[in-house]
Parts: sequence; structure tokens; C-alpha cells
Amino acid sequence: MTPSEPQPEPEAVPRTAENEPSQSTEETEVTVRRIPRYSRFLIIGAGLGAVATFILTASFPSDPQVGFGALFGYFLLFGVPIGVVLGAVVAILLDVVLTRRARTVLAERTMVDPLPYDDEPESAEAPEAPPAPEETATR
Repeated sequence: MTPSEPQPEPEAVPRTAENEPSQSTEETEVTVRRIPRYSRFLIIGAGLGAVATFILTASFPSDPQVGFGALFGYFLLFGVPIGVVLGAVVAILLDVVLTRRARTVLAERTMVDPLPYDDEPESAEAPEAPPAPEETATR
């Protein structure tokens, strides 16, 4: 079929009460608010703590007997947890601020029951589940 040829229209089924799906609508009040992702704040805090530890370790002369790497690793044991704690505090404070900005809105929930297939009888029930296979002991 070329683009210039008119395409045939699909057959339209007239809507009647028999082939109209049933639907029900329910309205409820819901609270809408933004929440911070705590894991991201903790990871970013740990990274910033590691960077701050590196800058502070590099800004002072290190002991030649210990070396820069060992000194940085030792101070990293303090810098990363402090960064994680500061990231958690920032996330908690942000959560408190965003909780105050929460709004209550009216939400509408629509549930639609699907139409039965043409070859399905009107009073079709769900088929029964097949019986569970019995367990057999193998040696």
C-alpha cells in the first residue's frame, strides 16, 4: 500500500449497554509530598568526607616513616563516617522541610472491569487450579 492510497477504516462496533465495560469511581484524599532519597545523601556525604580527608591530609606534611598513603587511609576511617553522618543530617532536615510543604489533594480512582471475549459465556468463572503434584521421595 502506498502512502497516497487511502487506508481502510477499521470496522466500528456500535457501543451498547451490552458491550460497554462497567466502571466505578472512588474519590479519596491523599497527601502529596516530595521525599529525599537517603541513600544518595549518604553516598554523596561519604564521597565529600573522603575528598575533605584527602585535602586535609595533603595540606600538612606527612611523616616520612609512615608515608602519605597510610596516613590518608588512617584519617579516611574518620572522614568517611563523618561525611555519612553529615549527609544523613542534611537529608533529615530536608525531609522535615518538605513535610511542612505537603499538600492534601483529592484523588480519583477509576476501576474498569474488562469486557468478556465474544466466545466466553456470560457466567464464566475462573478455572480451578490444577491439583498440586504429590511429593515422591527419591533415594
